[in-house]
Amino acid sequence: MRMAVGLIEALGLTTAVTALDAASKAADVTLVGIEKIIGVGTLVGVNIQIAGEVAAVRAAVDAGVEAGNRVGTVVSSHVIPRPHEEVDKLIKKFSQNLKGNDNIENNDIKEDKKVDKKEEKEDKNVKEKSETKSKTKSKNSDKEE
Repeated sequence: MRMAVGLIEALGLTTAVTALDAASKAADVTLVGIEKIIGVGTLVGVNIQIAGEVAAVRAAVDAGVEAGNRVGTVVSSHVIPRPHEEVDKLIKKFSQNLKGNDNIENNDIKEDKKVDKKEEKEDKNVKEKSETKSKTKSKNSDKEE
């Protein structure tokens, strides 16, 4: 990676999401990772890692810190321009965390689809039984006449 890495560490998820939203809107950056950190100022911290071109990452981190501080507390932030190749390994690890979350979400979606199909099948069975009963009643009433 010959770009830049930006880090924003915020107290609480709301502050972190607000900072990420502002950072993403301010410049063309990519979220490469999120880490929850226990024990930051006796609270839960959230570290956001973004990447992109140096100027874009600087602008995004500045915007994110400003927006985050309006809602909560941003503990620290930093931009690493043109990080060393060893830092790339860390960035890849961060991005694996995001990919792992995508898999969880995809599995949830698959489970929802399975439930929907099962419900549709049950609805269809109920409808068929209802139609069968209606036809039976109709035949019985025809026989009585």
